[in-house]
Amino acid sequence: MSRPLARTCLNLALTLAIAAGAQAANHREAPLTALDHKADITDFFAFVSYDDPSKVTLILNVDPLLEPSNGPNYFPFDPEIVYAIRVDNNHDAVEDLRFEFRFTTEIRAPGVFTSLVGAGNGIPAPANSPAPIAPGTPLIPPAITALDGTGSEGFNLRQRYTVSFVKDKQRTELANGLIAVPTNVGSRTMPDYPSLAQQGIYPIDKGITVFAGTVDDPFWIDLGATFDSVNLRQLPNGSGIPAVLTKEQDADDTRNFAADDVAGFNVNAIAIEVPVTLLTYDGKPHAANDPLATIGTWGTTSRPQTKVYRRPGEPPNLSERLTQIQRMGNPLFNELLIGTGDKDKFSMSQPKSDAQFANYALDPLLARVLNAIYAEKLPIPIPPRTDLLPLVTYMAPIAAPDTPAGPVADLLRLNTGVPATPTAQRKRMGLLAGDAAGFPNGRRVSDDVTDIALRAVAGVLAGGNFAGFPHNSLGDGVNANDMPYPENFPYLGLAHSGRDSRHVDPDEPGCAAGNCPVD
Repeated sequence: MSRPLARTCLNLALTLAIAAGAQAANHREAPLTALDHKADITDFFAFVSYDDPSKVTLILNVDPLLEPSNGPNYFPFDPEIVYAIRVDNNHDAVEDLRFEFRFTTEIRAPGVFTSLVGAGNGIPAPANSPAPIAPGTPLIPPAITALDGTGSEGFNLRQRYTVSFVKDKQRTELANGLIAVPTNVGSRTMPDYPSLAQQGIYPIDKGITVFAGTVDDPFWIDLGATFDSVNLRQLPNGSGIPAVLTKEQDADDTRNFAADDVAGFNVNAIAIEVPVTLLTYDGKPHAANDPLATIGTWGTTSRPQTKVYRRPGEPPNLSERLTQIQRMGNPLFNELLIGTGDKDKFSMSQPKSDAQFANYALDPLLARVLNAIYAEKLPIPIPPRTDLLPLVTYMAPIAAPDTPAGPVADLLRLNTGVPATPTAQRKRMGLLAGDAAGFPNGRRVSDDVTDIALRAVAGVLAGGNFAGFPHNSLGDGVNANDMPYPENFPYLGLAHSGRDSRHVDPDEPGCAAGNCPVD
């Protein structure tokens, strides 16, 4: 295969992975991370901050499908993993700077059977307490109302973390000793969880703000129908074609018409808000029509190359050299593009080397799957799919027209010169709906990457006969998350209560989204 052809094929295929809207974004997508949940990146986001156009928010979510009630240890970050957010600012798909997060764990009450415990102002042993614990002895600590100090006595398994900035081979420690926000155990243990979570937002050096902790999983998708060989549901649209939204349904960014199988689950999140001037090549802000405005971003998880267990109760010996376990730029990349035999290789490779996976893209399989399912109702463009090129190189409409395209690489590209779209004008379909600040210009938590991807892989970007119905109406029927997104940093919904959570969809009656009875 010639280099230009291979490059073209990879371009379309890498985007195809974006367009592989058939899966939750990197929720256990490769054999290695299916066995290593802590290192599995579920989603990666990059967008200009809604309330401050001089800053960019980057979010790395890991450890998928956390059941909120699953104690007693719940969901700590792995202290052996280095979590990193990486940035390319000169369009060569090579890291120019990165932010690293490392966690440590402390067990503050080794004899207590659970990691989070508390009630009221504390509960002593009752009058009938048998020996050797005398009546009146403090037994249950007060409810957890603080991450540190008074009110944190019941915060047994607690994690602190360090934030480092690496550029030009120079490492600067920006902060240490920050405390990760624990999951929401329930109303007895954590009577004011919103206030507790707010304490985990830290302004640090260089005008940066950070957050780490357990949150509501911000992704949504009809996962069950998708994994059933793309058996998308017959939606109540009257068209007779499954997976097609009516104009009214497509315009409703608040309602679901099919099951959201990620509803009710939590995820661990690392969020960082950074001045644009710290991210660009020359340290200056740039207008959207300037090539230097667009950056490429991705997240990684890495582990020590060797781990040697010693005697019981003693920590293992870990090597200082690291091996990358997972990476993620664009959503939905590794799932349906890369063959199962190469998924781990892809996860552990670097974006600049993505040409090695070009053979998977010559004739995109997902497009043919959709074509086979819908036959004459859904014709697809003839490969090679040049219509998908802008999604995997530095090209318009994301980057300025004269931006160097760079090598084909799985990067989430963001034009930092495009300001955030006001709430009332924001569209879940992002660029496809004329919302310039939406995916694939970066990715916001509210962007419906599943529907965007379905339409892109079907050929809507190719124009002509592929731009109209049904190509421009494909969707899984899940248009909204089960929890509202905040409009300020860290832009993530609060973790579901372990006691009161339930896996339901937004329109389903029952115990969801804070409507549960409490003690």
